[in-house]
Amino acid sequence: MFSIPTLGLRNRSPRAGNRRRSSVSSSPRGSTSVVDCAVYVDGVRLPGEWTHEQAMSEVRSRRNGFVWIGLHEPDQRQINGVAETFGLHELAVEDAVHAHQRPKLERYDDTLFMVLKTVHYVPDRARATNSEIVESGELMIFLGRDFVITVRHGRQAELTRVRTELEQSPEHLALGPSAVVHGIADHVVDSYLEVTESVQDDIDTIETEVFAPRTSIDAEQIYLMKREVMQLRRAVMPLSQPLQRLAGGYTAHVPDQVRSYFRDVEDHLVTVSERVASFDELLTTLVDATLAKITLQQNTDMRKISAWVAIISTPTMIAGIYGMNFRIMPETEWAFGYPVTLLVMMFACVVLFKIFRRNNWL
Repeated sequence: MFSIPTLGLRNRSPRAGNRRRSSVSSSPRGSTSVVDCAVYVDGVRLPGEWTHEQAMSEVRSRRNGFVWIGLHEPDQRQINGVAETFGLHELAVEDAVHAHQRPKLERYDDTLFMVLKTVHYVPDRARATNSEIVESGELMIFLGRDFVITVRHGRQAELTRVRTELEQSPEHLALGPSAVVHGIADHVVDSYLEVTESVQDDIDTIETEVFAPRTSIDAEQIYLMKREVMQLRRAVMPLSQPLQRLAGGYTAHVPDQVRSYFRDVEDHLVTVSERVASFDELLTTLVDATLAKITLQQNTDMRKISAWVAIISTPTMIAGIYGMNFRIMPETEWAFGYPVTLLVMMFACVVLFKIFRRNNWL
């Protein structure tokens, strides 16, 4: 299982450091978006710091190995130099700069362009009111015969762990740049699994509250969770077809050994897709149950209000009749008329109260 890093510069030797300047400082365009640039030969990272021009020249002069460049939220000016060096198609470059793409796999000449959505679960303690439960980012990958370029958008798409773990498995990296794509895809899908497990815990908590007796339900929280599940669904579902194409020999850049790895990632994605679909159905059921419970509670409240109105209206009616200023009224001249009237009012209220209580209106 591979994870994903903010690419760090490693294996620096003094001689190599004097011979090659860093990709940030030496780039003529000042490509501050370059996080790391490395050359791998037979699965082993060559020492030193490289610019993208030097890295490409080294690999093609050796006719062996590949270049892995990591970029973070580059603008058009910063990515132009890399695009020119590696011959990236302008439409793919535009997508990589502006982001907001759905997961996909496209071929431009001899280069593949892949988009993945990255997700991150926000725990309760770090979550503000009505804030996102699942934060998302984007990860674009350019795959060529001897290079792989990753473009990250958002803090959820870090690739440091992926690069570190891959460098600790030189036999896997020796399979070529497609092994890097597999490592990234495997990490992204594993993060989907982790997020769905956390979302499952939240939904279980909501389900317990919905079906527990005499509990107040916050329908807003369910709607918020449903919105986040829909966002997770938009990240997961479209990725199935790109993984199937990579596992099925869509390009010669993916050797047979790596295709089997992509099939394994695809199997994990199927598990995630089934979970997300079940979340959507369960949340729809919880919304219906919550609305039914709220309606029942409202009906109960209305019965209580109606019962108290009936109880109060009886003495009000009697008082209203005897409040009329007619000279000839029954019992107005009787000495016990006033206390008897009060007793009648109290008796009527008690009788009505017991009737409503017996019928569970109060």
